[in-house]
Amino acid sequence: MARAATKAFVPELNTDYLNFTTDAIPANAMIRHHLSYANPLTHALDITLTIPDNEQQTLYLQLPAWRPGRYELQHFAQKLGGVTATSNGTAIPVRKVTKDRWLVEAGSAENIEVRYSFYARQMDGGGSWLDEEQLYLNGINCLMAVEGREHESQQLQLAIPADWQIACGLPETEPHSLLAKDYDQLVDSPLIASNSLKKETYTVAGIPFHIWIQGDCRPGWEQIKKDFEAFTKEQLEVFGDFPVADYHYLNQILPYRTYHGVEHVNSTVITLGPGELLMTPPLYKEFLGVSSHELFHAWNVKQIRPKEMLPYDFTGENYFRTGYVAEGITTYYGDYMLARSGVFTAAQYFEELNTTLQRYFTNHSRNNMSVADSSFDLWLDGYKPGIPDRKVSIYIKGALTALLLDLQLRRATGNHQNLDTVMQHLWKEFGKRGIGYTEVDYKQLVLRAGGETFETYFERYIEGTAPIGGALDEALGFVGCTLNSEKSALLYESVFGFKVIADAQSTKVTAIAPNSPASEALSTDDELIALNGRKIEQNLQALLADMDLAQGIALTLFRNKQLRRVELRPRQQTYYTRYSISKKPDATDAEKQNFRLWLKQDF
Repeated sequence: MARAATKAFVPELNTDYLNFTTDAIPANAMIRHHLSYANPLTHALDITLTIPDNEQQTLYLQLPAWRPGRYELQHFAQKLGGVTATSNGTAIPVRKVTKDRWLVEAGSAENIEVRYSFYARQMDGGGSWLDEEQLYLNGINCLMAVEGREHESQQLQLAIPADWQIACGLPETEPHSLLAKDYDQLVDSPLIASNSLKKETYTVAGIPFHIWIQGDCRPGWEQIKKDFEAFTKEQLEVFGDFPVADYHYLNQILPYRTYHGVEHVNSTVITLGPGELLMTPPLYKEFLGVSSHELFHAWNVKQIRPKEMLPYDFTGENYFRTGYVAEGITTYYGDYMLARSGVFTAAQYFEELNTTLQRYFTNHSRNNMSVADSSFDLWLDGYKPGIPDRKVSIYIKGALTALLLDLQLRRATGNHQNLDTVMQHLWKEFGKRGIGYTEVDYKQLVLRAGGETFETYFERYIEGTAPIGGALDEALGFVGCTLNSEKSALLYESVFGFKVIADAQSTKVTAIAPNSPASEALSTDDELIALNGRKIEQNLQALLADMDLAQGIALTLFRNKQLRRVELRPRQQTYYTRYSISKKPDATDAEKQNFRLWLKQDF
């Protein structure tokens, strides 16, 4: 069957994924995926794909090359091995025809079994993991689609210990057996299976939200449920209803520092650590932030989806230019909902905004590539550092342009329209109807809400690289706030134009400002050894603060294992600036009222 067969399958968006029945379908008539293992310490899963009622002489099997939520090719097939096929115990020919597509010479075989192994040893929000304590599975990593039959019900059977529980958005129809409406739902429903899962449930608008935790930690359930319920109510208030019948937060709480989240149709996987710090303010803040972000994705991306990804084509890139909507707006709303619901104070929310501002203004790529073009280039290097100053982050600039748009809409319409309005229309006119939106569709919704003057917003800040600082400061003024800027207190950043990362072993150059003194003498990854003959031991700032910088400095360094000495002389310019948002001490009563309408908090 032609490669286009996979893309021809259109998942039914905006249907109740859980309220379906296959009572009339015998279990042996469904496509089945059986997972087992012999030794969990090898991380090797044995997978059997059973295909009943085959009518094709030649059968194609397709493994996804990427996963929704991370728009880059990941080549999951590199972790598969030993693909074979049989019919009634007799081997039948199977061969690979692309990097992740197999041809089964079925002949007259009606029932086919395909066997292969999968190496499950990637512990992050989009991976899979097997050990003696748990099975964590993202089906998109390893479950093959039978081309032309993706719309059929799929059964997932797990040969796991009897006392293991399963956390998953799919219904468990019998012990350790899950049922998916179709292939799309199957691979969009990750699971965690173990005998040490923790679970609590809260309910909003009659919808159950399940919080699952795998890992060594002591969750403060009362506080967690209170805060999760608050931001969930606020998000439901934006959209009016929820796309699915229930929702599952699958949390991998790990013993080391990590942070990652991935959205799914009625669930999310979050990896966070270290577990012993879960309820401490710094990590708990991240727990709340990533959870709110991923819940917003239940509408934005899982249902409100760019036209280019409706349906997903798992065989290759799905290029789209609206990452500033899919991820940027979601990043904005993730923390914004925490403030609007009272989970964050205004001061805590501004701390998060300040971090976003710093990440944006530190990266000089803001002058070189638009956020729309950067969205298209996700498939090239969107999740890698890439070359210096080439592209902006759709998450970071996307969030700031969303903040700017929200405030500009409020100012232009006297608080009658805002970004909520735009998202509500996206939900009702596209997401709920299963229609993908285009760049033009999104732009028209903004113009409908704010008027033709918002053409400039798209020209300058979405499709262009115009500086955003002035416009953002003006927009913040409407809610009684201001954008502050001051030169970095770190002298090597502000005076000489380079950034470093330091530990007990070394101090390395990580970034260099264009046209700065450092740009003429330093290179990325230079290992700094001494300053004016004095050894550097994580104390570069202290050494600089004790010197007359007007005379310049001499740095001794290793570059490509070779010892070098370079000189830097300051200029009358600041190269790295710190930005922050604060309330204006002279804010008017009208501005304070605008602030209350925006953040639902007193000024």
